[in-house]
Amino acid sequence: MIIKRGYFQDFISLFFPELCVGCNKNLFKNEHIICTNCIYHLPYTNFHEDDKNKVAKQLWGRFPFVQAGAYLYFRKGSKVQNIMHQLKYNNKPETGFKMGELYGHSLKKSPNWQLPDMIIPVPLHPKKLKKRSYNQSEYIANGMASALEIPVLTHHLIRAADTSTQTRKSRFARYENLKEAFKIKNPEQFHQKHILLVDDVITTGATLESCSLVLLELENVKISIAAIAFAE
Repeated sequence: MIIKRGYFQDFISLFFPELCVGCNKNLFKNEHIICTNCIYHLPYTNFHEDDKNKVAKQLWGRFPFVQAGAYLYFRKGSKVQNIMHQLKYNNKPETGFKMGELYGHSLKKSPNWQLPDMIIPVPLHPKKLKKRSYNQSEYIANGMASALEIPVLTHHLIRAADTSTQTRKSRFARYENLKEAFKIKNPEQFHQKHILLVDDVITTGATLESCSLVLLELENVKISIAAIAFAE
């Protein structure tokens, strides 16, 4: 007996339903990763419409950049926290691609956002990458790249130092913790390029600052910043 693929998937979903990463409810047939209701009600920042947004203000004076923003507000106990937890700790890297894709489409439609030449995800140290098995920022970057139709470079900015956790550190302590943490390979790839540096969550911005300062040592490089979430 031949069972059509659609019916088979419906049968499997009865026992192993795909759940929304935001609200943890069952997804409908045409939904994937995140439900339509969550997409509609997420706390969007619209920072890409305002060059004086909160992320930009937080980074002013620390390093030069073209534009900076984040897609969503991050608050404890929120759907956004659920989404980021699924992405980072529950082995759901596809969540990063989906959120990056959604963010990329928003940026592409904005007349205020300058399209960069390439995207670079904030790298993980090899030890952490081996432990987690994937870099969540890389999945976000790939999702954004699919929407923006620009390349992702993943092996040219590397994390050379396995720094201690940033949690509960002050802004200055975070900066000191990340000094000389990042290195550049094949710097000629970045000559006269506008780079979009992508991370998952912006808190103090210390990691992005450290990455940006290394990249800005190269000739005629411009930096923009994007993250899925901004923790106020």
